[in-house]
Amino acid sequence: MPDTMTSASTKILGTALLDRIGNTPLIRLDRLTAHLPGIQLLGKVEWVNPGGSVKDRAASAIVTDAQRKGLLTPGKALLDATSGNTGIAYAMLGSAMNFPVALCMPSNVSPERKNILAAYGAQIIWTDPADGSDGAIRKARALAAAEPEKYFYADQYSNENNWRAHYNTTANEIWEQTAGRVTHFIAGLGTSGTFMGTTRRLHELNPAIQCVSMQPDSPFNGFEGLKHMATAIVPPIYDPNLADRNIDMPTERAYITARRLGKMQGLLVGVSAAGAVTAALDIAEEEARAGREAVIVAILCDSADKYLSERFWSEPTEEEAAADAVDSGRWVGQRA
Repeated sequence: MPDTMTSASTKILGTALLDRIGNTPLIRLDRLTAHLPGIQLLGKVEWVNPGGSVKDRAASAIVTDAQRKGLLTPGKALLDATSGNTGIAYAMLGSAMNFPVALCMPSNVSPERKNILAAYGAQIIWTDPADGSDGAIRKARALAAAEPEKYFYADQYSNENNWRAHYNTTANEIWEQTAGRVTHFIAGLGTSGTFMGTTRRLHELNPAIQCVSMQPDSPFNGFEGLKHMATAIVPPIYDPNLADRNIDMPTERAYITARRLGKMQGLLVGVSAAGAVTAALDIAEEEARAGREAVIVAILCDSADKYLSERFWSEPTEEEAAADAVDSGRWVGQRA
């Protein structure tokens, strides 16, 4: 009798890491909209990707395209700037597919991000936290220019495979999972790839779908990975004309939503995901006041596991407490 744990047939049945990226579920956030007739709010649960975030989609598309074109060859390291999630996806893929990964990253990213990257064995080039993700971009560009023979510069902010990954997968999944009933789509803006690709495809499927971008309301914010486009290095893949609407989000409101999703909905999400849910709730209330039905999908880009060391979970600031007082009306009765 052959050993079934090591037989060739068993190996064939195994699933490659790349095959586990995408096809993420939608989860109903019914308790948040119980007071809003005709409104359905859904979250696209991207943390079930093997690297723990929506960035697995773009990273895998960038890597497979580079290998297919002979750009990421043995002896070269993949180089990119990241605030965390794309870097984690690259590091995971590098470990699984046997290529080195070098990442430029602000040194103030969460300890959880640092520990995950170390566990995958990625090389980290730390940059000034005061310069944010823009400083990491400038450092990566300098390294790529100085040693082109050493690095494949993935450049997620300019790489067309970033948004194409979402055009080909995320949008079609949302369309199929809602049976074409989706009326609104919301995602945060970082590289902008998730929003750009998903919006392009959803608008092809139904031009009436309202695609709403969410970004920090100021350059000084608590959204790791998101950009305040008015003051940041704007990603070349970003097209401001694609959004039907943009919502500027204060960090404090996202913190409040993150805490309440944990305590009232059983979901621990990252700050950007909480910001997308907050924007979705704003839209939900507008649609309900207008007497319209809506199926609203928000991207939950990652879970809270990379943010749990942050103080906002248990120690709200004065600004958060003030925002909480303003926002509290929508949550009345939600603990019942």
